[in-house]
Amino acid sequence: MLIVETQEHEEKGSKVDIPLSVSNQLPFFACNNIIMNKEARNDISKYIYCKDYGIPPYKGSYEEQPAKWVIKHYIIKNSLAKEEELAIKKSEKK
Repeated sequence: MLIVETQEHEEKGSKVDIPLSVSNQLPFFACNNIIMNKEARNDISKYIYCKDYGIPPYKGSYEEQPAKWVIKHYIIKNSLAKEEELAIKKSEKK
């Protein structure tokens, strides 16, 4: 419902970042521990470890990686990039 509401504001001409908007509003409706559960934390740790050491999370080439992991990878990558972008903007305002 948060996504739909945010999309409606976007259609009315508001410039909104849907993932950021949902992320900011979600704590009002659910506990962060439900969203950032142990599996999500493990996925983020795996992503960072693999990135830092340049190793694939699973044996084999890109084509052999589980599709679910590839999707998670892009979600985590984009989320961390957005977080970094916001931190840079915040520091520039100071």
